[in-house]
Amino acid sequence: MTATTSLPEVAPTGGTGPSHPAGTRGNTLLRLRESAADYVFYLPVLVVFVVLFAIPVVQSLYWSFTDFSVRSPEPEYVGFANYGRIFNDSSMMTALWFTLAYTIGTTLIVTVLAIPLAVVLNRRFVGRNLVRSVFFFPAIPSIAVLGLVWGFILSPIGSGVLNTVLDAVGGLGPVPWLSDPQLAQLSVILVGVWSQLGWHAILYLAYLQSIPSDLYEVATIDGASRRQQFFTITLPLLTPAVTVSQLLLLTNGLKVYDLPFTLTGGGPGYATYTMTQSIIQRGIAQAEFGQASALAVVFMLIVGAVVLLQLAVARRLEGRIR
Repeated sequence: MTATTSLPEVAPTGGTGPSHPAGTRGNTLLRLRESAADYVFYLPVLVVFVVLFAIPVVQSLYWSFTDFSVRSPEPEYVGFANYGRIFNDSSMMTALWFTLAYTIGTTLIVTVLAIPLAVVLNRRFVGRNLVRSVFFFPAIPSIAVLGLVWGFILSPIGSGVLNTVLDAVGGLGPVPWLSDPQLAQLSVILVGVWSQLGWHAILYLAYLQSIPSDLYEVATIDGASRRQQFFTITLPLLTPAVTVSQLLLLTNGLKVYDLPFTLTGGGPGYATYTMTQSIIQRGIAQAEFGQASALAVVFMLIVGAVVLLQLAVARRLEGRIR
């Protein structure tokens, strides 16, 4: 007679395979809860994006195809008439070209000057912190205040500060800094460079201080000069900083309004008229909402194209350096 012993069945302690539907449901619920928590954090950003960007863009796009204005509160569809007026209006085209000239000019000049300035400010010398503060100071006051101050300095009359100095030093007559179209454009660009140079130099300085000093020590031992170290070590490692700096310069340049407005008022004529000033003038002062919306749509497309082009070039350069 043989005795058989039956072993008790051991309950499974876990498992998420097909034979354990309870565990699978638990993991699915956990993932759903985590996803829901993520969406809760994304929700405020989504609301801000929809309210402050998506809705205004769609509304502006709709108005740009209408004759909506204070004279015709009931918008009527006019097709691409508003867009045609943009390219046939000399003031708007002048504003477009000067905005592009200001953006390209300030971006190139600030980039060319800020990097060497940051290299100098990164060296040890007496009063270095004071010099850094002096160069950074123009970024502190409002650009509108700076425009008013420089308007007094560059006044085209004989009592202007710069003209007074030129007359005392070299006997030069009053120079029409802000009354001649070409000189006014040049003056606005140079004041824009002056106001942004120090800030971007400090930005490059922060990146310079993150470069390991061992690289320069090895290069010095190998006999590399300072010029060679700059082009082979400093400049390549500053590529991310150049991308950030140029992106800020491009976006700030394309939307510039306060400096030309306070310095020249957009004049003489429309020489220093900007796209932003034109949009504000059409949309608020003249209450031509359809025309202003069309101009805003064109401006948005230009800004998007310039920024995307700059990012594509920057990424390609970073890829080559790596």
